[in-house]
Amino acid sequence: MQTEVIAVDPQQPQADIIERAASLLRAGELVVFPTETVYGLGGDALREEAARRIFAAKGRPLTDPLIVHIAQMEELETVAASVPERAQRLAAAFWPGPLTLILPRGKQVPTLVTAGLETVAVRMPSHPVARALIRAAGRPIAAPSANRFKHVSPTTAQHALADLGGRVPLILDGGPTPVGVESTVVDVAAPVPRILRPGGTSLEALREVLPEIEPPLPPRTTAFDKPEREEGEAQRSPGQMLVHYSPTVPLLLFEGEDEAQRAAIVAETLRRLERGERVGILAASEDVEALRPCAERGALVQAPASLEEPARIAAALFATLRALEEAGVNVILCRSFRPVGLGLAVQDRLRRAAGGRIIQVDPSADAAEGVR
Repeated sequence: MQTEVIAVDPQQPQADIIERAASLLRAGELVVFPTETVYGLGGDALREEAARRIFAAKGRPLTDPLIVHIAQMEELETVAASVPERAQRLAAAFWPGPLTLILPRGKQVPTLVTAGLETVAVRMPSHPVARALIRAAGRPIAAPSANRFKHVSPTTAQHALADLGGRVPLILDGGPTPVGVESTVVDVAAPVPRILRPGGTSLEALREVLPEIEPPLPPRTTAFDKPEREEGEAQRSPGQMLVHYSPTVPLLLFEGEDEAQRAAIVAETLRRLERGERVGILAASEDVEALRPCAERGALVQAPASLEEPARIAAALFATLRALEEAGVNVILCRSFRPVGLGLAVQDRLRRAAGGRIIQVDPSADAAEGVR
C-alpha cells in the first residue's frame, strides 16, 4: 500500500483535505490524524471491519481496547449505554481535551473495539483537525496511537510514517502534537472512580471536580529476564501492559534522590562507554552539568526541560526517546521525574518503556543498588 502524507493546517484545517480523509473512513479505510495528545490511527468505530484493520496495522492484540473519539456530546448516546452523573461532571469540565472516560458500552459499538468488555473508552479531542475529521466522517472514530504496538508513541506525522508507512493510505500532517502524552483514562463505570492511565489531564485537576478519584495503581514490574505475559488478558483501558511506549533499544530507568540518580547514571554511562557502547541519556536541564563528563566522552545527552516543567517534559518525551533511538545508541539511561501534574504521566510512560528495568539508587552510594 502506498501511504500518502498531506499537510493540513492544524488550526484551520482545509475542508477539501478533511473530506478526502473522511471519505476514506466512511469506506472502512484507516487514516492517521493529529490530536492534541499524540497522532491517532483512526477507523470507523461502529464497523468491526475497520477495527480489525486497526489491530492488524498496529500488530495490536485484540485484548487491548480502542478509544472511541467523538466530536459532540450528542454522540455519547450512540457509543455509551448510559452516562453516570460523575462522568457528566468530568466531561463538562474537561471535554474537549485529553480525558478518556470508561463508560457502559453502547450496543452499536462492536465488542472487538472494547476487547470483548461491556465497557467502552470514550473521549472528545480538542485538536481542530481531529474534531473536523470526526464531524466530516459523520461517525465516531476509534483511534489508538499511530505506531507499531508497544513502540514509542508518535507526536509527529514523520513518527507515524516510520511505523505505519505502507500500512495506511493516508496520514494528515498537522505538525507536532502539543500535549505529547496520551489522554488520561478514568474508569467512571467502577464503584469508585479511578485513573487507569495517567495522561494529559492531571490528577490534581480531576480532583478539583471529582475529589473521590483514586490515583492509578503503579505498573507491575519484573526482572530483566522474566517479562510478564499479558496479551491474553482483556485490558479495561489501553496502556496497561508492563512493556509499552518502548524504544527499540533497552531503556534503564533510575529512581531515587536527584543527586544519587545523577551519580548512578554517570557511573553506569562511563562503564558502558569503556565497553565501547554508544549511550543515550534522557535527563533534565538541572542534570546537564553533572553529566558533562559523559557528554565529553561521547554519550548523547538530551535534556528537554527543567524538573519544574513537567508539561514541557511530557511534550518532548516521546520525540526525545525516538531521537535517541534513531541516533543509534545501544542503550538509553533515563532519570525519573517528579509525579506532579503531567509528571505522573511521564513517570508511568517511562516505567513501562523500561519494562521492569528500574534501578533504585541509594543516596549514600555512587551506583545502583539493583533492579526491581
